Amino acid sequence: MRRLLIATNNAGKVREIKAILGEFYDELVSLKDIGLELSVVEDGDTFEANAVKKAREAARAAGCDALADDSGLCVAALDGAPGVYSARYAGEHATDEENNAKLLAEMEGVEDRRAKFVSVVALASGGTVTTARGEVEGVIAHAPSGSGGFGYDPLFFVPELGQTFAEIPAEIKNTLSHRARALAALRDKLSAK
Repeated sequence: MRRLLIATNNAGKVREIKAILGEFYDELVSLKDIGLELSVVEDGDTFEANAVKKAREAARAAGCDALADDSGLCVAALDGAPGVYSARYAGEHATDEENNAKLLAEMEGVEDRRAKFVSVVALASGGTVTTARGEVEGVIAHAPSGSGGFGYDPLFFVPELGQTFAEIPAEIKNTLSHRARALAALRDKLSAK
């Protein structure tokens, strides 16, 4: 029986991953499902490095294939920041609101508001790691808008949709998000094997 550990405690991520990769495994489980506490220091310089490190450590700890991701927001005018530091942009234990406030302060008076959400997924299987990347282009809004989502979603405006990620219903966001795109790319790689 092929088992995949989804190295997260985020129920939304687990559902999304099961829907996209379920056909490749007999069983997909989360850290919570198997009672595994995993704390991986995300000290890589890239999303790829962090995702690979998490996937390898999870696979080693659980003794089965493991999938991990790392994602964040990259703002053109800030030379790609917050990038891999997205979750802790305003400090080690910063809230989403604190991170958003810092980003808005950094963007005050800045005309070039282009940004992208980036997600890299890594699948550790049998000693090898397969990665895939997904991106969504947008712009940083001048103020938060919407109550859905999390993180920088209230500030990430998608011009084609005329809404921020926090204003888009979850079922729609999950089909076009950076993570959904990375998972679809990984699914395509697995199908080609």
